[in-house]
Amino acid sequence: MNRYIATAIAPLADVVIFDLSIFAGVTLRSSHMAAFAAAIALNYLLKVRPAMVAGRRTRDLRLHVNLAIVSLLALFLRGGVLGLLTLHWGWPPQISIVFAVAAGLAVTMPGISYALGAPSGRTLAVYLIAYAFALRLVYLGSAELLPEEAYYWNYSRHLDFGYLDHPPMVAWLIRLGTSLFGYSEFGVRIGALCCAAVTAFFTYRLTVNLFGRAGALAALLLAQCLPFFFLSGMLLTPDSPLTAAWAATLYFLERALVADQPAAWWRAGLSAGIGLLSKYTLALLIPVTLACMMVDPETRRWWRRWQPYAAVALAIAVFSPVLWWNAQHDWASFAFQTSRRLADPPRFTLHRLILSALVLITPTGVAAVAVAVARRQPPPAGDDSRSATVRGWSFIRLAIVIPLTVFALFSLRHEVKLDWTGATWTAALPVMATGMTFGMAAGQGALSGLRAWIQAAWTPTLLALMLIYGAGLHYLVLGLPGAGYGRHIELVPVGWREFSRQISELAQAIRRDTGADPTVVGMDRYVVASELTFYQAARQAPILQISSQHLFGGLGLMYERWMPADLQEGRTLLLVAFDSKDIDGTNIASHVERLGPVHEATLTRDGDFVRHYYYRVGYRYSAR
Repeated sequence: MNRYIATAIAPLADVVIFDLSIFAGVTLRSSHMAAFAAAIALNYLLKVRPAMVAGRRTRDLRLHVNLAIVSLLALFLRGGVLGLLTLHWGWPPQISIVFAVAAGLAVTMPGISYALGAPSGRTLAVYLIAYAFALRLVYLGSAELLPEEAYYWNYSRHLDFGYLDHPPMVAWLIRLGTSLFGYSEFGVRIGALCCAAVTAFFTYRLTVNLFGRAGALAALLLAQCLPFFFLSGMLLTPDSPLTAAWAATLYFLERALVADQPAAWWRAGLSAGIGLLSKYTLALLIPVTLACMMVDPETRRWWRRWQPYAAVALAIAVFSPVLWWNAQHDWASFAFQTSRRLADPPRFTLHRLILSALVLITPTGVAAVAVAVARRQPPPAGDDSRSATVRGWSFIRLAIVIPLTVFALFSLRHEVKLDWTGATWTAALPVMATGMTFGMAAGQGALSGLRAWIQAAWTPTLLALMLIYGAGLHYLVLGLPGAGYGRHIELVPVGWREFSRQISELAQAIRRDTGADPTVVGMDRYVVASELTFYQAARQAPILQISSQHLFGGLGLMYERWMPADLQEGRTLLLVAFDSKDIDGTNIASHVERLGPVHEATLTRDGDFVRHYYYRVGYRYSAR
């Protein structure tokens, strides 16, 4: 059969089978998967298997596994395109499928050629970098917001120089994104993708300086694929701009301390100031810089130069709006992040810190960092046979070890959170990359033991990560066959749009009964209030007053300032919670004149059960 005809049959069958399924009333997800399965089978029979027969590889198990991986990666990417175009842009499925098929072909055609040909590590790296970027781009605007993202979007509606729990950079980025792209998930998250690009750029440049271009490509791959960096490049939280600023600050510090470039100091100061506007964690690079200036005789001369002090002054100047805000608010943000955490009961959580590292950079990454940092001498570089200088190696090791040591000491008596060490792993990316390129530079026989295992583990680790990301995002947008939705939508964001619609209908019913709009109260710190507020705005529905549990004495974070309790005096409240116990009790009854009965409602998506929630009405609220 003519190879051009063989190439065209599978995508044409894909489109036809999909359109016929939609016409017959089959769901979007089932039509998408059935059509794709048929297309993959045809492509295998008409093109792939003849090539395997010619190469005598019909019994090559590894080849079949690789082909299955390519097929799944294509399925997840095309599902993202289909979900974006149909569910969020409102395109007809019959048109959307053409673009979805094209996205799938963009994965399967080079992927199958790669699997059938002579595999190249550099080619695979380029493919994975492109796929990771494309996956984030197509799902950026279709997966529902996490509660944290919705909460930071509420920051952007109340622009300021500071907030109780974070500096303002995340709010400024979201405000810019939504100003350009509207109140949408894409508008909220586009800043994260831009921050990921900045992180990748400076990580690449830093690794070139330390270990050469082969190592830099590997570091760029890790900056796209490791869990923390993939997610911080898609979900806009304070970690996104912090990581970008961390990478930039590291790069300019290396240029100043290792390459002896005086002009790099003011750039490092600017980057550090931006990082502090993102999250206070960037301050951990201060002891890194001081340690470098003390342990290395050649860098001690900077103590007598004016440039480092000018860099500190510039960083403080950039950070000064946060200082001013805190001074105007009784140093509330600094207290929230320091004395409040230190006042918690002693608790040993070092094991959780270690577990978080295994999640954020994978076990392979943790092993790679441990082995590399344990080296006394700089590891060989990649294809240009350069080695990091002793000063450069000392700098990057200190940039890894000092922040992690601070977190480890803190965890001996205090609670730690999953994402706290995230940005600190930016310094480890060049180090991890050396374990990926060493074998290519020195020959496979040069590696043995744990280092050989680490290098061999990187390819399956990265491929597994891509499959996990693709399957997870596909699940959030289109679902997966046989996989129901977990009841904790605060962790797995499925159902918030429907939740917002139902609450709007309840509020309209109360308005008809009482003649006034109720205040909707999410009976937790910020989750319900933030999600409802965002999806009210995204649907362009009449904006309700939405508050949190602080109206009844609970912790409401910034809602305590945005929605003061005394301004709700005399209003009717619609209390909403995911646990019926949260809207019951004497504390609630003491703040209202009377309470209506507790009602149970159900959230579904595409006919699948998501979870129950509960609501009741409180009349004539009193803050006293």
